[in-house]
Formats: sequence, structure tokens, C-alpha cells
Amino acid sequence: MSKVTRRAALGAIGIGAVGLAGCRLPGEAGSAATTRPAPSTGDNPVVDENRAAGSDRWAAGRDGTVGVKDDAAQIQGYASRTSVPPGEPIDFHISSHRTQTCTVEIYRVGHYGGAGARRMAAGEDVPVQRRTKPEADPATGLIACDWPASWTLDVPEDWVSGFFLAVFTSQDGYRSSTPFVVRDTERRSDVLVVVPFTTYQAYNLWPLDGHTGKNLYKGYASEGVIGGNEVRAFRVSFDRPYADSGTARWMNMDTSAARWLESQGYDVTYASGVDLHEGRVDPSKYTVMLFSGHDEYWSQEMRDCAERAVGAGTHLAFLGSNNIYFHIRVEESADARPGRVVTCYKEAPDPEPGTAGPTVRWRSLGKKHRKAEQGLLGVQYNGILTEPVPLVVKESKHWFWEGTGLRDGDEIPDLVAVEADGFNPSMPRPEDTEQVLLSASPYGDSMGRGRRTQNTSLCVNAEGTLVFVAGTFHWPLALSEPEHENKQVQRATENLMTRMLQPREAPVS
Repeated sequence: MSKVTRRAALGAIGIGAVGLAGCRLPGEAGSAATTRPAPSTGDNPVVDENRAAGSDRWAAGRDGTVGVKDDAAQIQGYASRTSVPPGEPIDFHISSHRTQTCTVEIYRVGHYGGAGARRMAAGEDVPVQRRTKPEADPATGLIACDWPASWTLDVPEDWVSGFFLAVFTSQDGYRSSTPFVVRDTERRSDVLVVVPFTTYQAYNLWPLDGHTGKNLYKGYASEGVIGGNEVRAFRVSFDRPYADSGTARWMNMDTSAARWLESQGYDVTYASGVDLHEGRVDPSKYTVMLFSGHDEYWSQEMRDCAERAVGAGTHLAFLGSNNIYFHIRVEESADARPGRVVTCYKEAPDPEPGTAGPTVRWRSLGKKHRKAEQGLLGVQYNGILTEPVPLVVKESKHWFWEGTGLRDGDEIPDLVAVEADGFNPSMPRPEDTEQVLLSASPYGDSMGRGRRTQNTSLCVNAEGTLVFVAGTFHWPLALSEPEHENKQVQRATENLMTRMLQPREAPVS
């Protein structure tokens, strides 16, 4: 382990570089970790919920249904909110390629004896018709629908917080879906799972129809030809479906993690990243805040929340990689509904940077990279892989690897994939922390940036608060996706959760 003193860390990132004014920074004198009770694993509302009968009938292709393509847009819809509490309504705005009726079914993702979801409610014979497909704003590339609400779900008071899907099935047999979260920020669960809706929207290329679609990476350069940054959007809206059949890109990282967490009986509630941004999450309520997927796009308010969590003694676990990479603004829609637009100018001049600074990479904010994501996480994004490579184990005697049977230099096949994180000694490090790098996995960067090393990282501060980063996209998939499932990854994650959920009468080491 390597030790970073508070003085050295402050010299690297600048005093007051992270956190909110008036809030204690992680490791600051007097910020003793909040006491945490014994965990409710095995005896909590989620365990009771998962005793219900499950169903795997939600996917396109089931029951003779056909998936949707954007060029025909047979049946597609979006939700009016990324999250909703029990007792409040959420609207679904649906368009069809012809006037007909559809069914809207609501599924909750979980274990449910291996079925993976539970059918919670349905609206039958919902009238739908073709709605106007908007053109992109010529200045920002924003594509925002103003379709009327087709069906409203009044979320029952007794629904358990979770990751949900609204599934649209048309009378003529087409099927798509859209995700949302039922949150319960009033309940003090052991674990809060944060679903990365801002990143979902950053990658959403709807409509993928040959000429219209844009996201924060690309758009159409000409008919049927997708271009790059020169035709991308600077602003993207939640007021539109996700492309084709409605599954957000890399959403399977989050559903895989949710199914595994619930199969293990952990006491979890769920929130969207927009909930962090809008201040609905009190991080001190939770023993662990777990970021289950690809969580790349963060506003200042989201990062402030994570910093406050560490300062309050709440552990952070990031199961993916390339976290907290782009600084964004989360803004209101044209009709003043909050939290409906994600703005990120990246390399282009940001016309309204505001007090938080321009929407560039976090590591580009401030002098000497003082806001680089590694200053919170311990590692940061360092490359893209053409194909998966093994994760190479380090520090195999550490409690993290206990019971896996792994030794230093052993390999877990195909675990490092898509994007990777690694430790960069020239970047800021978490202050007053000890860090252990639990893997050192060589790979070749697909963007021509040479050989790189992936690191899985664990940091512990002076109060015993842990920050874990898996550093690869395939970690959450290895928890429960059949084609990726790995018992050693499951055991290591169980070890992490056990340690993080220890009662906190005094700092743990």
C-alpha cells in the first residue's frame, strides 16, 4: 500500500478543490465517520419483494413480438421522469407507426428466483398514433419530443424501490421499452444503487433513422452515414425514446448488478444520477453508495454529493470504468421542467460555463488537473480495448481476494473489456488515504495510444471509509450475466460488500 499524506494531497490538488463550501472534505480533521448499524442483509423489503413470482416475458421477441427499428418506429416511448417515488405519477409518451392500441406493462428488475424481473402492472388498450419526429436544433443539436402523455402510472405506495422497465407492445405485435427508477429516498437502506441515466442519454442516438439522430459523440454527416464530433449534439434530451427497442447502451451492466445484489439479499434502494444532481439524495443515510454501471457524465452537483458521502463516512463502490469523466450541466426543458437536458460541449467553446466551469473533461478543470476524477476515485479512465483481455491479479493476500483461490499473476479471462481505468502517478490522488491496486492488467489501447495497464483500486481514508473502483465494463456483467458470470468476481464483490457493510462504531481498516 502507498500512503498519501494530507499535506501532499493538498499540495497536489489545492486546498478546497473538492466538496462544497462549508462541508468537511474527506479526511478533514473532525469529520469522524458516521456510526453505521449492523446490515439488514437477508431481512429487508427487497428480500420480501423477491419472493414474488417473476417473469422473463418483457423482452422483444417474446410471445411472438418483434423488436423495433428507428427508421420505422413501430412503437416507441419515453418516460416523463428518470425516477419517481411511490405515491406519485409518471407519464409515458408513446408514438406508433399507425393509429392503433398498445399495452404498457411495468416490470421491476430483480432476482425473483432467477426469472430476472417481475410484472407489476399493465395498461391495456392504450390508444397510440404517429407523433411528429422533431428535427435537431441547428445550434445545439438538441432533439426533444413534445408528444402528449399516452398513459400514466400512479406508482402504488407499497412498491419497493427498484430498477423498472415500461414495456410497450403494439396491437400489431411490435415491442420496445424504456427504463426508469422507483426511488425511496426517505428510507435508510444499507446500499443506495445509483443508475447512470445522464450517461444513458449521452450515448442515445435516437432516432437512428439514417439522417436525424444525434448524441454527444456523433450524428449523421450525410444520408445514412454517421459522422463524428463535427456533427454531434452539445445538448441531449430525456424527452425522446432510446434507440430502436429502447434498451439504453450498457444498461445490462446495471441490470446485472441489480439482479446479483438482490439475489444476495442486500438491503438496497435505487436512485438515478439526476436525483443526485437535484439534491434528493442525503448520502449520510446510506452505508454504501454503489454506482452499478458506466457512469461517465457528472454535474458538479453530482460530484458534490459523492464527496459529501465520503466525508460522512459512506463508502463508494464503482463497478464499471470511465467514471466521472465529462463535466456536464443538467438543465430544464424548453417548457421549464427540471432535469430534462444534459449539456456537454467538450472541446467546443461552452457559451454558458457558469460557476462550475465549462463542460469539459473533469481532469481539464482547474490548474494542475486539480479536479481530475482520480482525486476522488484513486484511478481514472486510460484507454479503450479492441477486445477483452484477462484481469491480472495483484495483492492476492488482501481480504478482497479471500476465498477466490487466486494468486498474484493469476488471470480472470476476458474481464477487462470495452474501457479501462488505471492509476496515473502524475494526477491527483485521494487525500489522506492508503491505496491498494488489486490488479495490473496490460492491454493495447485501440485508439493508438500504446500499451496501457488496467488497475482495480481500493482506497481507505483515515476514518476507514472505502472507495472501490473495478476499472472495467465487464465486472458487473460477471456478477449475473450468463455469458460473463464468474464465481471469483462474485466472491470478491461479496468480500467488498461484507467489509463495507460492517457496523461502524469505529473506523475500519
